[in-house]
Amino acid sequence: MLQDIRKNVQGTTAKIVVGLIVVSFAFFGIESILVNGGGNEIAEVNGESIYPQELQQALDTQKRRLIAMMGANLDPTLLDDERLKPQVLAALISQKLEIQAASKLNLAVSENEIGQVVGSMDQFKVDGAFSPEAYKSVLANAGYTPGFFKQSLHDELLVNQLRSGLAGSDFATLFELDLNAEVISEQRDLRYFTIPRESFSLDSAISEEQISEYYKAHQDNFRTPESVDVDYLELSLDDFRQPVEEGAILEAYEQAKQEAQYQTQNRVSHILFESGDEQDLEPRLAKAQEKLAAGVPFADVAKEFSDDVGSAEKGGDLGYTSGDTFPKEMESAISKLQPGVVSGPVKTDAGTHLILVTERKETNIPSLEEMREQLIDKIQREDARVALVRTVESLKDLAFNAEDLSYPAKELNLSVQQQNAVTRTQNEGLFSNPALLEALFSDDVFSAGNNSDVIELAGDKFVVLRVRNHNAPEVKPLESIRQEVVSAIVEENTRNAVSAEAVDALKQVRAGEALARIAEAKGYAMQVELAVDRRNSAVPPEVIQRAFELPTPAGDATSSDFIITPNGDAVVIELVRVIPGSYKSLDEPEKLQLQKLLVTESGQLIDGEFQRGLQESADISVLQ
Repeated sequence: MLQDIRKNVQGTTAKIVVGLIVVSFAFFGIESILVNGGGNEIAEVNGESIYPQELQQALDTQKRRLIAMMGANLDPTLLDDERLKPQVLAALISQKLEIQAASKLNLAVSENEIGQVVGSMDQFKVDGAFSPEAYKSVLANAGYTPGFFKQSLHDELLVNQLRSGLAGSDFATLFELDLNAEVISEQRDLRYFTIPRESFSLDSAISEEQISEYYKAHQDNFRTPESVDVDYLELSLDDFRQPVEEGAILEAYEQAKQEAQYQTQNRVSHILFESGDEQDLEPRLAKAQEKLAAGVPFADVAKEFSDDVGSAEKGGDLGYTSGDTFPKEMESAISKLQPGVVSGPVKTDAGTHLILVTERKETNIPSLEEMREQLIDKIQREDARVALVRTVESLKDLAFNAEDLSYPAKELNLSVQQQNAVTRTQNEGLFSNPALLEALFSDDVFSAGNNSDVIELAGDKFVVLRVRNHNAPEVKPLESIRQEVVSAIVEENTRNAVSAEAVDALKQVRAGEALARIAEAKGYAMQVELAVDRRNSAVPPEVIQRAFELPTPAGDATSSDFIITPNGDAVVIELVRVIPGSYKSLDEPEKLQLQKLLVTESGQLIDGEFQRGLQESADISVLQ
């Protein structure tokens, strides 16, 4: 049935529907369907709507976070909208509830606070100072308008204010501190000795009868893993690289020479006299020029006379320009100035400027031959990406309807590749990629036998696949795994012998025999550790864990047990005494650390309960 649906979706009726949708987009724009149409809310929280564009912005933000956190190790399937939407929508609903709660409590964030935060963000700074141009550029590249960004920042600061208030409302009492210190700083006296597995490695001959019996009893341990044989088509950017004509290289070189990194950079300072009454302007301008002529530092004159408050505090410094930062009148004057020479008055819409070039960085443009390989690679990548995208779009349509991959391969002049015995836990090669494994063993591909969707991988690579053959698990023939069976028998016998030795020692301890005497009789070295706490690094961690799990000894008795370590040794442990911790016995740094720990844990609990209360009392409707 699924294959029939796939075929029918390419039929005449479907094409007419798609055509109507395209026409509606052409006349009204996609926003008319996704954003601006009436009743397009995706959720309501106490009567306040959440719109698709809010969800999309939140999705984009979450994707950027994932990319920043995981870098080259990112699994592309983690960026799938359908996977992210539920958690992102839930976060939006929670944020909406918190904003509503903050408003009810009359919490507020001022414009000044927002301005201070924005001004302190490194992303918007150039040479250590806030840059309006960088601010607009960074936001535009991230898909934000300044208004949307300020509103998002306002909401975030408001929610943080609410959470800080909740967390700050709690504190740890002396009783709570003492109770927690009693457990956290508890100390224990213990004795133990280790029974090495090497002492019991049983290298005696294993009979054929033992091998046969073990093999029959543990056949599930000797099965081949379930696997599939796979047909697949793989497209990558490099498949579409083509030779580059010399004319294209020359054109790219000329364009490259215009890029910012090859332009002369001038660091500029100015003194601004805002447009106003000419009678007031002339004397101030003349006085400033007089002081400059007398040798007064430009920075001092700027602080005294400049109407540009932002730069005046920095001695008039405006940062660097490559010829396109300031008004054309200023840029023209800057290009003609020698460093250290003050310009004459330069008029712009902002007012009249005295300009000083404080530094000039001239860059030597690489020659054509020096840049040739880089330019060829860039041109090839750009052209190849266009061809790759076109081919991928064709492949999506062809593979969706095809019975196998031979027809799409023929139409697109590709070769069907094969990979045999791919398992669900494949950890090497192309099919170790989680996105491919997920698709390969999905119901649509693994069970229904369809071609997969075209899957995008990192590095401009695309793959479509299908299962050619399913290999069910089978018991391996005994002859092919004889040594494996022998090793398993030896390992089991060794562990049993080590455990038996530990059980015998434990019986003696619990019968009243001294652990030291038992260790000496068996030839093992006993360890004595006094006042051990949970953070002790001298004692093996598995011994620490079990020692602190043992019950407190009663009277003169002791508590005892044994453990098997990951490497197969046995450790017999005897707990002699428990020394409860106390808050008073901690030093000051430890007390502060415990206080912070309890306040943090309590704050998280309060925040969680507050969130749960908001959710339970709210009227929430998810409409789509």
